[in-house]
Amino acid sequence: MGALSHLKVLDLSRVLAGPWAGQLLGDLGADVIKVERPGTGDDTRGWGPPFIADPADGTPGDAAYFLAANRNKRSVTVDITTAEGQRVIRALAVDSDVVIENYKVGGLAAYGLDAATLCALNPRLIWCSITGFGQTGPYAARAGYDVLIQAMSGLMSITGGRDGEPGAGPQKVGVALVDIMTGLYASVGILAALAHRDRTGEGQVIDIALLDVSVATLANQAMNYLVSGVAPTRMGNAHPNIVPYQDFATADGAIILAVGNDDQFARAWAAFGLAADAGLATNAMRVARRTFVVAAIADRAVTRTTAHWIAALEAVGVPCGPINTIADVFADPQVLAREMHRTLDHPLAGSVPTVANPLRLSATPVTYRTAPPMLGEANGTLPGGAPGTTA
Repeated sequence: MGALSHLKVLDLSRVLAGPWAGQLLGDLGADVIKVERPGTGDDTRGWGPPFIADPADGTPGDAAYFLAANRNKRSVTVDITTAEGQRVIRALAVDSDVVIENYKVGGLAAYGLDAATLCALNPRLIWCSITGFGQTGPYAARAGYDVLIQAMSGLMSITGGRDGEPGAGPQKVGVALVDIMTGLYASVGILAALAHRDRTGEGQVIDIALLDVSVATLANQAMNYLVSGVAPTRMGNAHPNIVPYQDFATADGAIILAVGNDDQFARAWAAFGLAADAGLATNAMRVARRTFVVAAIADRAVTRTTAHWIAALEAVGVPCGPINTIADVFADPQVLAREMHRTLDHPLAGSVPTVANPLRLSATPVTYRTAPPMLGEANGTLPGGAPGTTA
């Protein structure tokens, strides 16, 4: 029994942020019903290649993108533009603990399926609304996508090579990170609302915006600006507050060196064969002499292989590592030991891969009950006399 196995979640969301939250709740045991458009379903079912396929005849199935965010759910297809579809959603909401939706502001009101209406029918309901810009403010009506939010939130302004370097310029993060972080924040908000309901019996509405999340998770970079008044700039793989904390070329590739304190620095400096320097004793000193420190290490690092430096630095307890490809990651002995790559039975493909949930709970472990569902596979099969669905 998962920690949330007593809960029912109605997932009206699509693409990534909302489905990621729904998958996390499903991993923790919740019964998650994913409502999709008849015929096409979640947009990401078609966001490929790659696609899974029937191994017998090659019949194509869903895109890998869809598989990333929809395990432990049941899919029903409902046309919410019809009176019958609206009746179905109302009935499901009355029987649910949580609703997750990412429609544009006011989008569900046109069908009588907005938070005010459904929470009036079920006062214990936790309603989580995910939008690009939130329910208020001058941008509230705008659609929001991850790359747009990365740009508008300032995240791209601090990601990428520094001005003057080859290939310099703003870059998006290599995964839709704002969507993922929004899904995580949404999950935290839902759990907080459920704790409040346990004490009071009252549901509530959660308003979470991708832009708010991206601004909030600028973390030290945001505070650097608010404290100093100086906007951070792109620094490539270097760190604005710590030196040395970046990549260095080696004889056969590159290494990441992540020095977190003064003792680690002293050991790293010695491992590179550099003479002790009292003027580098503290991190503040090293930040002030960044160019000298980085150049000195770079001159030594390039003379030996990545494997040599990893062995030498690990021997003295200095955090370091290679810059892995995704293929390298799933062959890494630590990743293998932690069973981050798993498989799930699938009705079309026989089995599909999945990336494990990183939570390790001793009493209520994450479960991997079902693969991401086929479109509408739960139509007409919901327990407890639940209403039929429209195809």
